[in-house]
Amino acid sequence: MKYRQTGWIAGLVFILALVAIPIWYFTQIDDTVAGQIPDSPWDGVPRRAAPVDHSSLLEGPFETGQQVTAACLACHEDSAEQVIHTAHWRWESGPVEMEGRAEAVSVGKKNAINNFCIGIQGNWESCTSCHAGYGWEDETFDFENTANVDCLACHDHSGGYRKGKMGLPVEGVDLVAAAKSVGLPTRENCGSCHFRGGGGNAVKHGDLDESLYYPEEHVDVHMGRYDFQCIDCHRTEDHVIGGRSISVSVDNENQIACTDCHSPKLHADQRINAHTDTVACQTCHIPEVAVHQATKTHWDWSTAGDADREEDTHEYLKIKGSFIYEKSLKPEFIWYNGLAERYLLGDPVTDGPITPLNHPKGDIRDPDAKIWPFKVHLAVQPYDVEYNYLMQPVTAGQGGFWREFDWDQALRLGSEITGMEYSGAYGFASTSMYWPQTHMVAPKEDALQCKSCHCERGCIDWVAIGYPGDPMKWGSREALLHHRALSTQEAGR
Repeated sequence: MKYRQTGWIAGLVFILALVAIPIWYFTQIDDTVAGQIPDSPWDGVPRRAAPVDHSSLLEGPFETGQQVTAACLACHEDSAEQVIHTAHWRWESGPVEMEGRAEAVSVGKKNAINNFCIGIQGNWESCTSCHAGYGWEDETFDFENTANVDCLACHDHSGGYRKGKMGLPVEGVDLVAAAKSVGLPTRENCGSCHFRGGGGNAVKHGDLDESLYYPEEHVDVHMGRYDFQCIDCHRTEDHVIGGRSISVSVDNENQIACTDCHSPKLHADQRINAHTDTVACQTCHIPEVAVHQATKTHWDWSTAGDADREEDTHEYLKIKGSFIYEKSLKPEFIWYNGLAERYLLGDPVTDGPITPLNHPKGDIRDPDAKIWPFKVHLAVQPYDVEYNYLMQPVTAGQGGFWREFDWDQALRLGSEITGMEYSGAYGFASTSMYWPQTHMVAPKEDALQCKSCHCERGCIDWVAIGYPGDPMKWGSREALLHHRALSTQEAGR
């Protein structure tokens, strides 16, 4: 009798364990199985330092920006030394090994070619109005001189600080008021350059424009609903600002990601969580960009110089040529692993119809790649017909195209500065640049829904990104690649 009771109890314990242990085990593997976020995303947002009132600390008078910098360095002794080693100061990377290149390359805004204003070499006085320094007039600028660091570009809170040619404060700026106002960088500080990249508001990025100074939450939920400043995501240590742009960078260092704060498996619906291995957060949560202000999607330099054509900022300017702008732009979806190809000065123009300047790396076979949203900017820009490479013209200043409207002269001047030989025969080539979209994050209520991508009429060109058709029918990336591998093996037998 005692044996039977003991056996019955042992059997019950065994059955309970058989049921309970798997439940406990699998819920421990992923706290988000039922849509529960294990930690608040706010735990990932850095706490901003308490502001320090500088109004009684910086008396002036200040006649130059350098004098303000000297006053700042009296207390912040290491700051300028930190700044001069950053990309915001150098506009160039250290040597980086690149696939397909025999030697390491150093590239950045300082020497890269783009398909907007083309390049800064020879155009320093105009382009360096956005440099975090003073006096970059030509190729002789001393990048080791900490006295020329511009503290106010990133720290002014007066609202009246403006930079002009060579990065110098424009005439009439109240430097004392600017110095007394300093604090942590705001959207106004960052946006004064980044919102106006490419020669004007909303031109370049697509997801960055002046609507983000004071955005509504439907434009950007982080900045609009929660009043995020740029530095809340682009975290900064020793003046090194987090983030990378594939327009000028060739490595994957110092990146930032949504998962710095958010769990990658935060959705209550596990079908959505299943997408996060192959689909970037931004793809669903940035359904459109250029929400309020149209962004440039095409720039044709070959039409510039026509004095008889009527001018319009969004259609044609004599000095720049003709444009296409688009508002409420729906991004293009492309595989991206965080790296990009890079056209360097001297590379040949491709045989195809378009020469890509920074095509994203990654494809359906790349385990590190995800489907990302991109703005693709197309342009027509000058190249040397005989040497078959893109040319960097001088546009601004003495002898530049914007004064003389003479392409031959502008290209000869650019040739002398860059060291690129010019045959004297020029034409115009079509190019593309890719801009990953990561700002203008919509509220979750406005994110793409299943039918936005998986629809009967083909909302997405699945074939273009490597699928034979809608994955709802053909299966996941892993299943598809496994099937292709098996088919290849069978064909080889």
